[in-house]
Amino acid sequence: MTNASKYARRYFMPPFRCMDWAEKDYIEKAPKWCSVDLRDGNQALIIPMSLDEKLEFFKKLVEVGFKEIEIGFPAASETEYDFCRALIEQNLIPDDVTVQVLTQSREHIIKKTFEALDGCKNAIVHLYNSTSVAQREQVFRKSKQEIIDIAVTGAKLLNEYREKTPGNFRFEYSPESFTGTEPEFAAEICNAVIDIWKPTPDWKVIINLPVTVEESLPHVYAQQVEYMCKVLHDRDSLEISLHPHNDRGCGIADTELGLLAGADRVEGTLFGNGERTGNVDIVTVALNMYSHGVEPNLDLSNLPELASIYERLTRMHVYERMPYSGQLVFAAFSGSHQDAIAKGMKWRDEKDPEHWNVPYIPIDPHDIGREYEGDVIRINSQSGKGGIGFLMEQTYGISMPPKMREHFGYAVKSVSDHQHKELHPSEIYDIFEKNYLEPQGKLKFIEAHYTQGEHITATVVMEVSGQKRTWEGVGNGRLDAVSNAIKTGLGIEYHIATYTENALEQSSKSKAAAYIGISKPDGSVSWGAGIHTDIIVASVRALVAAVNNSGLI
Repeated sequence: MTNASKYARRYFMPPFRCMDWAEKDYIEKAPKWCSVDLRDGNQALIIPMSLDEKLEFFKKLVEVGFKEIEIGFPAASETEYDFCRALIEQNLIPDDVTVQVLTQSREHIIKKTFEALDGCKNAIVHLYNSTSVAQREQVFRKSKQEIIDIAVTGAKLLNEYREKTPGNFRFEYSPESFTGTEPEFAAEICNAVIDIWKPTPDWKVIINLPVTVEESLPHVYAQQVEYMCKVLHDRDSLEISLHPHNDRGCGIADTELGLLAGADRVEGTLFGNGERTGNVDIVTVALNMYSHGVEPNLDLSNLPELASIYERLTRMHVYERMPYSGQLVFAAFSGSHQDAIAKGMKWRDEKDPEHWNVPYIPIDPHDIGREYEGDVIRINSQSGKGGIGFLMEQTYGISMPPKMREHFGYAVKSVSDHQHKELHPSEIYDIFEKNYLEPQGKLKFIEAHYTQGEHITATVVMEVSGQKRTWEGVGNGRLDAVSNAIKTGLGIEYHIATYTENALEQSSKSKAAAYIGISKPDGSVSWGAGIHTDIIVASVRALVAAVNNSGLI
């Protein structure tokens, strides 16, 4: 690339240093949230939402907890107007929710906007006009004063229509393309509007500072926001609002630094839908706060359902690696990651700590409707024994001893590698069953009876290559007696190197699992497992499986 010289800085720093925000460590409280999915998000869709789809989306936004929702540009089209009227006439706007509508500074548009709001209890009328150098020079070809006059005219008209229209109306002003506007001029035009509207602490005006196009590093936007907070009139009667887009991929950072710089409010969309590269993703900003212990005041406890509804209504796709909401963001395929997560989860179970701090997982997946099984530990050829063992324990209660887990891990990875795919939990259990519960072999356990004396005597009925055999063995315990009977009956040598067991269910009829590793004369170990309501039966089955896997018969 050889043309970098054709690009020059298109943004403006404030006239004095505005770096108070840099002294703050974190965002202390959630801002007011305003969803613009039904305006910014909708106008960015290849196929805009129908009236019914917009109504469904609105209801979902209310359910999530948005108290301010921009519903469109009623004067722009019949669908937008009808949507506004449907919400009002069907009484779908809760008393604690304020709808927001957009308007240009033109009287016939403002008139139509207030007509659309007839009967609305609470509404924000959002006035805007473009103020950037590029827009002034190239699009409007107007002076600064002429641009101010456009805003002032609109502000006065809003006052007039507010006086003659029943309802509780608040006002918002956006110097559109704020980030390409000289901060001094942005302040001048905003103050001109503020002076006309005359806000009070009981009737606050919203001054929205849109990142219409990202043109700088996020710290520059933070300084621009802080500057406006310092020089705007009647600051205690204003709500400073952010409306970041994502042209440079910094929408989240712009928002977070803008909040540190003094903003009170954020306009954005679910999952970052919007024009070009999209609006700021409110879900991510909110959950970033949540991960720092700040209540976001939005209910994101069933994020998979919310994403599904969004995808159906917008025909957009939530990217698999989207923070928090993507299908794979909690998934660990890497063996080292899986091992760390498994150990972290075990540590939590043991210590029950107050705060969440699990390796590789910034928030508890359960908090947003995700599951550890199938969401956190995902198995493919890159996976390790720790992750595979964790999945088996979490999903099926199978808690193998470490060496057996390692052996099983190689078996699972081999299948995934040869099939070139991720393995689901049921497929992994099938591998466990085939290799350890019911391996192919000559020996089959039928029954056993025990006699208690100085030692235990086991009378064991087995099937060897289809032929029934009855053997006796003596040992220190039932399993030892059965093992000695098998060794005598088959004429083989081994010793039990590892034995563990665990309950699979917590009930009077719960099943138990037993795991056995037998060491052969050459030093290698063969593994078997058994499951039954009687732990002795489970143990004998595990021993038989290990013998079948040994190659000794």
